[in-house]
Amino acid sequence: MDTLLRGGRVIDPKTATDRVADLLIADGRIAAIGDDLDAPGGADIVDASGLIVGPGFIDLHSHVHSIAGQRLQAMDGVTTALDLEAGLMPIAEAMARAAADGRPVNYGFSASWSQARAYAHLDRVPVADFTASMDLLAKPDWQRSSSPAERRHWLGLLEDELGAGALGIGVLMGYAPRSDPDEYLDLARLAAAAHAPTFTHVRELIEADPRTPIDGSEELVRAAAETGAAMHHCHVNSTSLRHVDRVLALLDRSRAAGSRVTVEAYPYGAGSTAIGAFFLAPEKLAGLGITPRSLVLVDTGERIADEARLREVRATDPGATCIVTFLDEADPFDRAHLHRALAYPDAIVASDAMPISWAGDGRTVYEQRDWPLPAGGHTHPHTAGTFAKSLRLMVLESGTWTWLEAFRRCSHLPARVLDEVSSGMRAKGHLGIGADADVVVIDPATLTDRATYADPTRPSRGIRQLYVHGTAVVHAGEIVTDALPGRAVRGDA
Repeated sequence: MDTLLRGGRVIDPKTATDRVADLLIADGRIAAIGDDLDAPGGADIVDASGLIVGPGFIDLHSHVHSIAGQRLQAMDGVTTALDLEAGLMPIAEAMARAAADGRPVNYGFSASWSQARAYAHLDRVPVADFTASMDLLAKPDWQRSSSPAERRHWLGLLEDELGAGALGIGVLMGYAPRSDPDEYLDLARLAAAAHAPTFTHVRELIEADPRTPIDGSEELVRAAAETGAAMHHCHVNSTSLRHVDRVLALLDRSRAAGSRVTVEAYPYGAGSTAIGAFFLAPEKLAGLGITPRSLVLVDTGERIADEARLREVRATDPGATCIVTFLDEADPFDRAHLHRALAYPDAIVASDAMPISWAGDGRTVYEQRDWPLPAGGHTHPHTAGTFAKSLRLMVLESGTWTWLEAFRRCSHLPARVLDEVSSGMRAKGHLGIGADADVVVIDPATLTDRATYADPTRPSRGIRQLYVHGTAVVHAGEIVTDALPGRAVRGDA
């Protein structure tokens, strides 16, 4: 159905336009923007007066691969949710699964460096499933340096995945931080030759462990300078901790020298990962400035009491998802670190959204078709609230961003990271005539995040309408339960 959004405040970050106008959606694309537009016969006319109309948010860092999780993200304004930090492998299987199940919002994946290495080191056949990736994180044999033959093997696998539609290479270097830094340079050379970006969870910083082969952020900017590859620094807030000013200054110098380095952040003082991750070993926590009590198991809510309990859980269930508090949001000093990461020029908002799980009858379920979601779902609150919280903090409360700047960081900049690898992304992140009709309509008077660590699946409030390829996924503030218009975003290589 064609849709006319009447009288909204239309914001296009590509053209720096911010004005009251009508916006017409026809055949899944932006058809016209102007004053007093005529509505085509049969069009749905939506009164957008007092509301903000802009390009839907593009999340470069979402591990949500379910209808349930994507609905939460849709209620947060997201029209495209991409798993680029970790990726899935094989890409063809990941896309086929998503297409068969249906998705409310657009989806896509990077080539998974960790799964390619596990195949090369362990002959572990990749499975396009995030829980399989989580289980892998605690297995040490794929984390060591590769032999020359193993390196050639996984580089070949990644090249094949890029040819099959991957949107770059996802590099979980933080989970294999003792591997040879030369391998990362080889990976960056492959990415540069394929005109594909890399998305890196960097290895530990020198401040966290002076024994690291190379400082994680230094490694990323070195690879960018030496190879010319486009290098994306994932969740700079959670990997930099209280050293974020040093890291951001490093990125400044790299960008000023002409390197293609981009960066993302989210507005939470806690992240989420597998309890068996390398950097959560008891002896590593002091370097991060945390203790075992900073870790909470997602499925049970258990706060890890001490080192002995941490060792036990890591041994018995290393793939268990946990919440890791690395900065105290109630502390003004720590809160300022988060603010500076978000305020950094050109920092992109990205969620690190995690799967939602429901436990019961001796099994764990990761999908629910009912809406509202059943009670008892476990995840991190950034799955439901990253974008609304970022807008609340940076636009509504602090005034650090204008609305135009907010759409630049949440919509336009993330799309531009992928322009070179995916021609399809060039029609996203803006409201140009002919652009994909991935559109969000926001009520600024009611916009807020509602998800908490105790109740992480509460949807954000204030997203009045959300369109994906012109189909309403959110209407009048509620999910349209039969709408599954999401499409695959593919690389062109």
